[in-house]
Amino acid sequence: MNLFSILKKQKGESKVMLYAERVEIILQQLQLRSTVKVTELSQLLHVSVDTVRRDLKAMEQEGLIRYIHGGACLPEIMSPFSDFTGREIINSEWKREASKKAISYIKQGNLIALNSGTTNTILAQELVNTDKKITVVTNNYAAIHILMQNEKIHLISIGGDIDSLERSSYGTVCESEFGQYYPDIAFLSINAVNCEDGYTDFRFHEMGVLRLLAKRAKQVIAVMDSSKLDKRSKKKVLSAEEIDLLVMDDQVSEETKKKYREKGILII
Repeated sequence: MNLFSILKKQKGESKVMLYAERVEIILQQLQLRSTVKVTELSQLLHVSVDTVRRDLKAMEQEGLIRYIHGGACLPEIMSPFSDFTGREIINSEWKREASKKAISYIKQGNLIALNSGTTNTILAQELVNTDKKITVVTNNYAAIHILMQNEKIHLISIGGDIDSLERSSYGTVCESEFGQYYPDIAFLSINAVNCEDGYTDFRFHEMGVLRLLAKRAKQVIAVMDSSKLDKRSKKKVLSAEEIDLLVMDDQVSEETKKKYREKGILII
């Protein structure tokens, strides 16, 4: 449910918003601005200041925000390494820009592979409207939930051990099942990239999937928002030459693209 529909529903039906709905709106406001005030949120959510304070304290305990005097801000740790729900909000519009570019590479009849990650979940939101008949094989259960709305998309769900925080599968069964396919395109959601280290990530369970798909796919496309440039995560997962294209949003300067191109990383 988006922000507009939540507010409209509350206004039209005089319904008290659920905590989860208030959390979504608060995180959306923090995506637009670096900080939010308790009084502003009270007016926006149509709840008391005390309710907002309780919500913010609960969200801080969940690691979603940092509660400060008079309001809240996003914790620094949230940007690269927080859980799925928090990362899904961060730079969502940049991720959407990159996703729209990425799906332009898809052709009729393609077999597409998606790994887990918030960017690929947003890519699924864009892909669900396609009129092409394609097959998508993925361990990303959040993406599956979205893509199953389009009957033209043949979905193949990869099993294995379940990571409830990442909403995905992993492990030997997962990698064995993925290993049966040779995708036309693998869209890889990765945590960080820089000229020296290549591609790095903090999701140790996901690294086997990333490496397998990079070897199996005819075309390997990393889909990342530009905030991940010049960053280093916990462990190297892929080198520059193992990715054909790095698709990003339009915030990347030509100078930066040139710097990365000289190191073998082509940013689109």
